[in-house]
Amino acid sequence: MGVSEKSAMAEKAYELAFNYELEYGCCPQCVLTTVKETIGYVTDDTIKASHGLSGGGGLTGVGACGALTGGLMALSCKRGRERNDFDKGKYITNFKHGQKLVERFKTEFGGVTCQELQQQFTGKTFDLWNAKEYAQFDKEREHQCAHASAMVSKWVIELL
Repeated sequence: MGVSEKSAMAEKAYELAFNYELEYGCCPQCVLTTVKETIGYVTDDTIKASHGLSGGGGLTGVGACGALTGGLMALSCKRGRERNDFDKGKYITNFKHGQKLVERFKTEFGGVTCQELQQQFTGKTFDLWNAKEYAQFDKEREHQCAHASAMVSKWVIELL
């Protein structure tokens, strides 16, 4: 794949993920669905398995941003180690690409956890299990979570 083709696919991924996040939510699923529809590698089972990673894992806010974890999962769908290969090394190349994604994310968004992003986006954190707080977060974050999901999707395409 040439540089211009990859760039066009990355831009398409940005648009898809941005719209999916706005329409459906669940950032890791939006990232993984975008990667699947853009370049492949990701299975429906992987998309399903990512569901619980939204909102920092179980909507707790304390774990990594779901968009970032979805991106790491997408990279692993291509470069990760399969069960039958446990005895063939650690597959360091996958970790190197994951590290690049995490560092780029941290630089762009000022943190990696859902709560760190909530703080960056709104100046405070929210209890995503409290319906009123979730609604307030949804209002105050505007399109920023969609942008984070879109940027991760774009970067994953660039890294693959």
